[in-house]
Amino acid sequence: MKIFKILILLLVAQSIFAQNPKTFKKEVQSELKAILNYWEKYSLDTEKGGFYGAVDANNVPNVQADKGLILNSRILWTFSAAYQMDPKPGYKKLADRAFNYLNTYFWDTKNKGAFWSVKSDGTPSDTHKQVYAEGFMLYAFAEYYKISKNPQALEKAKSIYQILQTKCKDLKNGGYYEAYNEAWMPIEDKTITEGKVDQKKSMNTHLHLIEAFGNLYQVYPDKKLKAEIENMLSIFYEKIIANGKTQTLFFTDDWSPRSEAVSFGHDIESAWLLLETAETIKNPIWIKKMKTLAIHMAIEAEKGIDPTDGGMWNEKNKGHINTQKHWWPQAEAMVGYYNAYQLTGNKKFFALSLGSWSFIKAKLKSTSGEWLWGIDEKQEPMIRNGKIGPWKGPYHNGRACMEILKRIR
Repeated sequence: MKIFKILILLLVAQSIFAQNPKTFKKEVQSELKAILNYWEKYSLDTEKGGFYGAVDANNVPNVQADKGLILNSRILWTFSAAYQMDPKPGYKKLADRAFNYLNTYFWDTKNKGAFWSVKSDGTPSDTHKQVYAEGFMLYAFAEYYKISKNPQALEKAKSIYQILQTKCKDLKNGGYYEAYNEAWMPIEDKTITEGKVDQKKSMNTHLHLIEAFGNLYQVYPDKKLKAEIENMLSIFYEKIIANGKTQTLFFTDDWSPRSEAVSFGHDIESAWLLLETAETIKNPIWIKKMKTLAIHMAIEAEKGIDPTDGGMWNEKNKGHINTQKHWWPQAEAMVGYYNAYQLTGNKKFFALSLGSWSFIKAKLKSTSGEWLWGIDEKQEPMIRNGKIGPWKGPYHNGRACMEILKRIR
């Protein structure tokens, strides 16, 4: 099987090397425009304000759907980042729209932080505080500050960071817990760890917190913030990726592992994102460690690549591979493998990055612009999940396109 896979990859590499990096860049540049155009055309709730909470695979909105914090934060981040790359007034207009909606309807003026969701008319729906989602709001507000210099954006980003330090941090063992009520009192987490009592911390929450902290550091280079980023890099290096190649997904309070599953998408995402974080704080020791880790994780994540089409499977758990191919691991594989190619010069990694892009073009792209949710075990499109929803925004695919454009000169 291993020899067969190598042969397939070599054949794929030979065919896609007809595409040089400049061709790859041109195609991705066009794709980014298509994605952003889709969100400009189909996501705006012109009747009730902000953005629709859900849009189906045929681009029909559910006008009654709740509007989620993750979705709206990801929209804000994406259009803020896109405006920095290509300062079109339309991108700034949508970023302004997203910020104003989040600031008006999601922000908890009494307790600070943001609600998990609001109803379609903007009234609070689920008022609990999910640390994962708070991190995304912090991330988005810091990005928006880069293009707007709006002091409210920076102050509220800093406010979320301080709340996470005072209310959510485990002062004994390090890291952060998952869920709190409206007034920031701890509650059972039903979202990330799905209410499992022995799972108090997650890789996923910590990955997106360190991402958010790194983004905040770019506009607020505080020494204590830098130290906290270094602490989190240490947690990833020593606890979450203890074997140096794959991440444990869930933990107890004291970082005892409580999961055997391997998430291929999260591993290839962390491979480049943790290195980017180390580079943001300009720590040479962590940069060196994360470069090595990025290569090892990219190599290990190859086990999640389907050799027949270049797509990335979901995960492996207790020997069983979930062969669904969701949109976001494909986006992260594009970046993670191109990053490994940059670090090593090994053309195999370039082939894997292009292989992911080839899968996206063949299976996920739609004529309207936004990608489908994914492909199921029977190789059928996952139509029922729609194109816009609480977890599906323009962040993974939009960010992947922007990262490739930055990396190919």
